Amino acid sequence: MRLERFLWAKASEVAALRRQEREGGLPAPFSGPRGDFLAGLRRPSGQAPLSVIAEYKRASPSRGVICRDLTAAGVARQYAQAEAGAISVLTEERFFQGRLDYLAEAHAALHADGRPVPLLRKDFLFDPLQITATAATPAAALLLIVGLTPDAALLRRLREQAESHGMQAVVEIFDADELALARASGARIIQVNARDLATLRVDRAACLDIARRFPPQNGECWIAASGMEAPDHLRAAAEAGYDAALVGTALMKDGQPGAALRSLLAGR
Repeated sequence: MRLERFLWAKASEVAALRRQEREGGLPAPFSGPRGDFLAGLRRPSGQAPLSVIAEYKRASPSRGVICRDLTAAGVARQYAQAEAGAISVLTEERFFQGRLDYLAEAHAALHADGRPVPLLRKDFLFDPLQITATAATPAAALLLIVGLTPDAALLRRLREQAESHGMQAVVEIFDADELALARASGARIIQVNARDLATLRVDRAACLDIARRFPPQNGECWIAASGMEAPDHLRAAAEAGYDAALVGTALMKDGQPGAALRSLLAGR
């Protein structure tokens, strides 16, 4: 199962956090403003049919290296100027060439410019100490993946731990069974990934179908992720019941993420 490689990739990080915990050296929680991630998802920009979470993404398992020279601070500034609803920062090192420090770099740039767009830590998180480490950053939200933690009780504990630090949890699913687990855990923000993390196959039609068959309920906020590359894709997601879309590779691949986001939001 390919999901196991992501658990393996994070093993050393979790081990290091456990050593820090034994030695009393875990980082203190971030004390500054995080921003309201959920509010950012509820505010579409300009002509866009839904809000866009724009992603800082240097590489991926399916595409390899996407960009080398764009910094987290520079891209965050571009996305904020292009009116992203929120910004996702990939922090996984082995497969995505990310770093946890990118969250602080993006946050500092945004607040220096007076554009406090909320940040999402996108990574493979399954241990409470990873939530503690995230709480030490300025992230407004973090990602929990049902495929990695297929246990409603654990998902609930991790989500509640995040919320205790003023962060929100995006709970990612791929199919109807995972949606049932997410709802059993009390998830309020549900992200449907069109890419199966086990096979890396993208099925945007299936992503839209889940929202049509099991529409958002009880105030849930839904995000469509992967394969959202064109204005028509955003419109289709909005019509299916999604509140927001997460877009990464399509914005980063040509080296002008801000211009790409502006064009996408304008329907071009």
